[in-house]
Amino acid sequence: MTAATTERKIATILVTGGAGFIGSAFVRHLLATTGLNVINVDKLTYAGNLQSLSDVAENPRHHFERVDVCDEAALDRLFAEYAPDAVAHLAAESHVDRSIDGPGEFVNTNILGTYALLSAARRYWQQRHADDATFVFHHISTDEVFGSLPPTGRFTELSPYRPNSPYSASKAASDHLVRAWHKTYGLPVVMTNCSNNYGPRQFPEKLIPLMIISGLAGERLHLYGNGTNVRDWLYVQDHVEALWTVISRGAIGETYNIGGGEELRNIDVVHAICALLDELRP
Repeated sequence: MTAATTERKIATILVTGGAGFIGSAFVRHLLATTGLNVINVDKLTYAGNLQSLSDVAENPRHHFERVDVCDEAALDRLFAEYAPDAVAHLAAESHVDRSIDGPGEFVNTNILGTYALLSAARRYWQQRHADDATFVFHHISTDEVFGSLPPTGRFTELSPYRPNSPYSASKAASDHLVRAWHKTYGLPVVMTNCSNNYGPRQFPEKLIPLMIISGLAGERLHLYGNGTNVRDWLYVQDHVEALWTVISRGAIGETYNIGGGEELRNIDVVHAICALLDELRP
């Protein structure tokens, strides 16, 4: 899609979900490659781990705030105190199986939490930045809002929304809220939809770390369904580099898909992991 012609001048960024897998990788990337002040906002649910931020815990440009994105009063305080030039919204419940067992938490965090953050961001933007072009709200979403990937082909930014789980439906709803806040109120937003991430420090409920841990323990490998679901796989460091490109250069109002170009059936991913484990730990 189209891109902004010049890089935005961002001094301070507020990152939600910054203790999670992708969020912590993004925080580490920003602190290592930019001079930004990073306001790291995380509720610290089961998937949030401060150990993922141990490398940057003492960095004077890293400010951690334990705040729930559903808490509008706390969000108002953060905007007033830190005056960010950008928001990267990564906070989300993200596990499909958990969403099937307990969809309410996904509705609360992914939909109501995004609403609360949009509301606080809009108030702050209207008070501080409505007359200039120095603020951007970046909403990070998933390609699962587009449904199941066929055996051939790829999702594009024009793919229709066809969520198939409470998780993907809640993320689709949050995408629509962000778009509506841009179209209705003029809030400057960019959005990204990424494919399945993998990499170091990922919570072990996800497919790749779960299969590795179960295989090393000699346990049975439990795979959802018959394993023929096709997903595109994206290394987390590649993802966070793309996130910074979009938030710093992306055109306001645009949506960008971020993928790895590695479309594989889940069963084929597991077979590859088994082959590697047989080689490394016979």
